[in-house]
Amino acid sequence: MRIRSSSLARTLGLAVVVVALLLGVSACGRGPEPDAQSTQTRVRATPEGLTLDGKPWWPVGFNAYQLGTDWSVNAGCGAEVDLDAYFGALPPRALTRFDLYSSFAFDKHTGLLNFGPLDRVFEAAARHEQLVLPVLAGGSGDCEDGRFKERDFYVDGWLSKTALSQTSGDQLTYAGWIETAVSRWHDEPSVVGWELVGEPEPGICGKTCDWRRRVCPADATAVLRKFFDRAGAHLRSFDHSRPIFSGLVGGDQCGIARDSYLEVGDSSGIDVLDFHDYSSATDPAPGPQGSDLRTRADQSRRLGKPLVVNEIGIKAGSCLSVDTRARQFDAAISRRRDAGAAGALLWSFVPDPRTSGCTYDIGPHDPAWDVVRARVS
Repeated sequence: MRIRSSSLARTLGLAVVVVALLLGVSACGRGPEPDAQSTQTRVRATPEGLTLDGKPWWPVGFNAYQLGTDWSVNAGCGAEVDLDAYFGALPPRALTRFDLYSSFAFDKHTGLLNFGPLDRVFEAAARHEQLVLPVLAGGSGDCEDGRFKERDFYVDGWLSKTALSQTSGDQLTYAGWIETAVSRWHDEPSVVGWELVGEPEPGICGKTCDWRRRVCPADATAVLRKFFDRAGAHLRSFDHSRPIFSGLVGGDQCGIARDSYLEVGDSSGIDVLDFHDYSSATDPAPGPQGSDLRTRADQSRRLGKPLVVNEIGIKAGSCLSVDTRARQFDAAISRRRDAGAAGALLWSFVPDPRTSGCTYDIGPHDPAWDVVRARVS
């Protein structure tokens, strides 16, 4: 669903990277020991929905995937964001979902771990008392190494020396990144939970990884379920209390079509289910029958877990005025809430919207901000 551009540098210092990884979080002089547990848990997932500080919470906000971009340090993804301006413009109790990928944590000049750009995201969020949902990796490979994560990644590739970034080489495993990231930032008051992988699909690529040409293996559902069981347990060894979001698109994608969503969603490594909606600005229950939003909401209730629509995308610019889109966003949020969703985030904030194109870009002065301000509860 996401189309992003990234130009990741390939200047690697592998030997130095290995040393940095072995030193781990302690070498950076920040964060608790890996077995320490969070004392700042603010968000809980309940069968009735989410709570924030013990009160019902229906989060509304933005996806802002490129918050960690710092062109002077990392390879980045998208334009740099004025973090204080962004977080300062949000209303209280809003939510921002962003990419906390390992690719943002490596210095493109040296190949060394450099947490500065990502630390600044959390520091800015804390200054403005804002809330964030970090996504630890992306299924598409965009903003990482550019490679779609196939079936083998979810089987055991996440435990092996799999490059997640063109600047980190082959020494940082995904399991290692979970440990590093969650250990470092799990006590940040802004963190509401964690998302293991954005839009995971255990398909198999052919000559290309285009979704229309990928093969969905017969064991896709079992593979995805076991991944969440194991990776979720691994994450919880570093933060036992914050909820884990599924990141699932929620439609008829490989491994989750129809009742397979139930099997995957029942994993002990998932606390909050997801649905991503780009199909229509007006349809109250987008998606193929049996894999639509209302079905997913019903399934989440059966599992006793809340479901959030963590991506609502409507194109504007040359194809639609931003004012019209803002009205459609507002109506879409109402319909998704009526359908049983437990929150909604708009796709996607960028500091440099391409107003001459037909895109999902939401700029700093877009009227969609007024929708978020009015809808936060």
